[in-house]
Amino acid sequence: MITEDDLLAARTAWGNALIAISKAYEENGIEAARTLATQTLDAAYGYNMGPVLFKPTLSGGAQTFRTTQQGALSYFVGHDDTYPQDGGFALRNWREVRFETAASFINGNVGMWMGWAYFTDKDGNTTKADKTFGYQKDTEGTLRVVVHHSSLPFEG
Repeated sequence: MITEDDLLAARTAWGNALIAISKAYEENGIEAARTLATQTLDAAYGYNMGPVLFKPTLSGGAQTFRTTQQGALSYFVGHDDTYPQDGGFALRNWREVRFETAASFINGNVGMWMGWAYFTDKDGNTTKADKTFGYQKDTEGTLRVVVHHSSLPFEG
């Protein structure tokens, strides 16, 4: 059974991984960032279980949705000719990620969280995103991201 603490731990780990990838890129270049991003995707996402329903914040057109690990990796670190629009979201000098919960839903081995994510870079600039994570425990009991939707808030 998934708990609220599990959802919090998963979000916290995701935010910490984003910061670590950003710092790896700054300190050691793209290959270090790519290696860490691959490890993060392997550990946190459910691509080993099937397609992940991933809609990144800054994606559009024919490549809006990233149901494969290659697509997710490109979104996070760019440098992939298959996804020429990707600049590498995780490479933006992030220093802090915090979350504000709107609501969560848990039913057995499936849990969902929706709210806002605030990303702060090394210059103190903060970007807010509407965020939804859906999780499922795999056969070993590891919580995996199987839905990841992110978008910039509507400004109307």
